[in-house]
Amino acid sequence: MKYENKIKEIDGLKKEIDKHRPLSPKALAQLQDYYRVGLTYSSNALEGNSLTETETKVVIEDGITIGGKPLKDHYEAMGHSEAFTRLYQLAKKKTITEKDITGLHHLFYYRIDEARAGKYRKEKVIITGSSFVPPPPSEIARLMKKFMNALPKLRKKYHPVEFAARLHQELVTIHPFTDGNGRTARLLMNLALLQTGYAITMIPPVVRSEYINALKKSQTGTKDHQPFINFISSMVYESMKDYKRLLNAL
Repeated sequence: MKYENKIKEIDGLKKEIDKHRPLSPKALAQLQDYYRVGLTYSSNALEGNSLTETETKVVIEDGITIGGKPLKDHYEAMGHSEAFTRLYQLAKKKTITEKDITGLHHLFYYRIDEARAGKYRKEKVIITGSSFVPPPPSEIARLMKKFMNALPKLRKKYHPVEFAARLHQELVTIHPFTDGNGRTARLLMNLALLQTGYAITMIPPVVRSEYINALKKSQTGTKDHQPFINFISSMVYESMKDYKRLLNAL
């Protein structure tokens, strides 16, 4: 499936959504609970986590262990939920720092591997199903510094939705962590979206292959970024429609 750039339509929806603002504390809390479960489930499911959306909700909200499911899957749900809380704290700022990114990864990963949580990888990695080879560990610190230094310029140059997509793409391409790069990149993307008044955006597991293919095109061959930007804009568009529906229901 070919995805079209939906930024114009997104901004039309944003104008309608902005009429509902400011939201009451009760409405904000309900929306945060909704997105906490939805984003945690979808982001983990993209990486092979076996918990269903209902099971994810039970693990996060009730702290109950689901029988027959790996302990790591529970840790991923709990960790992502913690990182999600941090997302809303960081969204009050208008900047993103390297410490923000490593901090989100730490919250997500410390139950799984405390020694590697929030720390850059010290080993080479390969990505299954792709010819793209992430940079060696010796390059990560330099590439992350370069990435962070470029953020203010990128923020001015691109529409907020494209900026968020490019942050996601760049972080997974640097692939700074041993594990959890995709989830950290999606958290980072959503941080950029929240900071500029756009809705939390989920990538449903059903479009996983389209998502990965668009990402691959940005990393290999001619390194065409447009398919990934179009894909993300389509996901933001669907999320903004859902957000408008929720606001009308509250």
